[in-house]
Amino acid sequence: MEKIDPHIEESWKMILKPEFEQPYFGALKEFLVEERKRFRVFPPGSLIFNAFNHTPFDQVKVVVLGQDPYHGARQAHGLCFSVPEGVAPPPSLVNIFKELVADLAIRPPLHGNLTRWAEQGVLLLNATLTVRENQAGSHQGKGWERFTDAAINALSDQREGVIFLLWGNYAIAKKELIDKSKHFILTAPHPSPLSASRGFFGCRHFSQVNRLLKQMGRDEISWDLN
Repeated sequence: MEKIDPHIEESWKMILKPEFEQPYFGALKEFLVEERKRFRVFPPGSLIFNAFNHTPFDQVKVVVLGQDPYHGARQAHGLCFSVPEGVAPPPSLVNIFKELVADLAIRPPLHGNLTRWAEQGVLLLNATLTVRENQAGSHQGKGWERFTDAAINALSDQREGVIFLLWGNYAIAKKELIDKSKHFILTAPHPSPLSASRGFFGCRHFSQVNRLLKQMGRDEISWDLN
């Protein structure tokens, strides 16, 4: 097996080094090599670890958990719910922006790129980090969940006062990985059009995050993307 040396930010590379050395991660890499021979896979290889690269381990203030990347061309760029500038925001992101505007009375963003949040300490982490074009969930159960669970565990064990935003049943199930005595967990239905009206709208998580950060004496997140 060739040495696995992913392009990932140095603090996360040290934290997750045991995972890279596990047999399951070698099998995952082989799976991705074969997938790319036959299908288009998103995001591009250089962006798979984008969430980690924009938000070093000791700078994580908030974690937003998604399920898997967008599976349409040019959409996924390694940050959950985010799309590059010039790409129309998908429905779930549109609803996130609706709640953001209602909560904080700011102007609707003109693009769907959430990198600015990531650079302020919001880890935008999908449970599965790759997907086959036009096949949602196609890379689930291949090892990514074990890897991202390890990242969540590390934050839970080694950090304090991280605020986890768990939207939808899939994300909410991850609360079992989080030490509730050391961290904050805010839950809501998924922002998808199928469920946003059942409690995502009105959850006011953005203002709650800033209130908690202020109570801890930490810099608030500037959620305004304009």
